[in-house]
Order: sequence, then structure tokens, then C-alpha cells
Amino acid sequence: MKNDKATSAQKLGSESESGTPTRPALSGVDDVVMLAGGVAMPRLGLGVWKCDENEARDAVISALRGGYRMIDTAYVYDNEREVGAGIAQSGVPRSSVFVTTKLWTTDHGRDQALSAFDESLANLGLEQVDQYLSHFPVTGKRVETWKALLELQKSGRTRSVGVSNYTIRHLQEIMDATGVAPAVNQVEFHPYLFQAELLEFCRAHKIQLVAYSPLTHGLKLKAPELVEVARSVKRTPAQVLIRWALQHGVVVIPKSSREARIRENAAVYDFELGDVAMATLNGFDEELRTCWDPSETP
Repeated sequence: MKNDKATSAQKLGSESESGTPTRPALSGVDDVVMLAGGVAMPRLGLGVWKCDENEARDAVISALRGGYRMIDTAYVYDNEREVGAGIAQSGVPRSSVFVTTKLWTTDHGRDQALSAFDESLANLGLEQVDQYLSHFPVTGKRVETWKALLELQKSGRTRSVGVSNYTIRHLQEIMDATGVAPAVNQVEFHPYLFQAELLEFCRAHKIQLVAYSPLTHGLKLKAPELVEVARSVKRTPAQVLIRWALQHGVVVIPKSSREARIRENAAVYDFELGDVAMATLNGFDEELRTCWDPSETP
């Protein structure tokens, strides 16, 4: 398994016409990646999982005023209202903010999904979201739910649609059934869970991988091997983890409710991890999951 992962890791990276691996140009917190379908999505955003009501609103305000232009929430986080309030109170025009929310597992199926979307939109106080995701690959309902999301996109009430926590097998199922690939797949992704094969598959099918929990929920921020890499580039371990994902072409949504940490997480554009540092970080993989594991979901 490790050898397979090593082989996949060697293949990763977009290539120039000469076949030489290249890295995405990273110039600032306002960088975007173009999704399939032509929607521009910021490469860095704020996640608000486990932020309570006041924390979510204040974190959104701090992030947007600090230059972030993407906010990621979900119905199950129970803070969509506060996210909407934060956007409204930030002073940043709604047209400049990329908003993602997600369909919870209890609302899969066409009618339930459409109704749940209406509720999320009302919670956020918005007429449109920029992205709506299926939060988890619910057994027996993935295709029906994916068709409902495509219906929502066609209606114009969400600009793009995608999935979260989908494995290659789950992605292939909905693509085979509909002929349409998700714009994004949001999964746990960091050096300690380096899903190289999934990243390679998504690139091949023009599915943008998005990293949630890129900071390992803090579990590895004091790990000696990570601290050593951070020391070598004179950055914090959190900044190294975010930069690593960005250099792999992955969109990153670190969560924080503290203004200082929100600023720290965005200060990743004035340094680069060299080939040796990237290879070292790639080698940290230990299949560490800090959230749920969808790999055994039928």
C-alpha cells in the first residue's frame, strides 16, 4: 500500500508541455482556481465547523475584513444564520464572497435535498450560494441526491455543486450514472493523511480537491518532524501544513475562531516549500483521520 502511495505521489503535480511538474502560481489570499464550468473559487477560505453562534459570526467578520473571500459552512454545523450575519456585517460586498454550505445525511433524496437547500438558503439570508455539497456518500441515495444538486445548479440558486467525503468509488458511481463530475470533492487532507491516489483521480477528472481539517485538529502541530520543517523555513507548523496543501493544488479551508490565528493561516504567500521539504512532508502519511472515514461506506 505504501509503495502504491509513493508511486501516486510521484505522478502528482500539473505538468508543463515539456512534462516537467509545475506548481500553481500563488500570489496572495485572493488567488482563485477555475472550477470545471468556469466558476472561480478562492484557493484559501475559512472553515467554521464547531464554531458556536458568536464565534462563527465574529470569525467570518475577521476573516473577510482580513482579506479572505471564501466561507465554508454546513447545515449540520448549526451556524448558517451566524455565517450569513457575519457576511452582512463585514462590509465586504456579497458579490465578492464565495459561500459554500452542505446537505446533511438525513436529507438525501430529491425532495428532501431540495427542501433542505431552501432551508439553508433561508438560514444564510441569501438568494444564492456559490457552492452546495453533498456532505457524505449516503448509501443507496447518492445518485438521486446528485441529480437533485444538478437540478439546483441548473436553477441558478447555486453556482456550482460538488461532494464531500467521497472516495474514488463513490465519485465513479455518480459520474457513471449522470455523466457529470462534481466540481469539487472536499475531504480531510494533510501530510498525515496524504490521499495521493484520490488527488490524482480528481485531477484526471477535473474535480477540485478541497482540504478540510488541514491542521489535523492541532494533533500534529507539535510533532517534532513537522516542527523541524517549520523551523527550516522560519514559519509556524500551521503555515507549513497550509502551504503544503496549496502547493499540491488543493483548496484549503482551515478553521479558526481566533483573529490572530485567522491572520496567521493566511500568511502563507511569502515563502515556498522546496522540493526536499515537500518530499519530506509527503512522507509523513500515517493514514491519520481526525474526522470520519468514508472508505467503508457501501
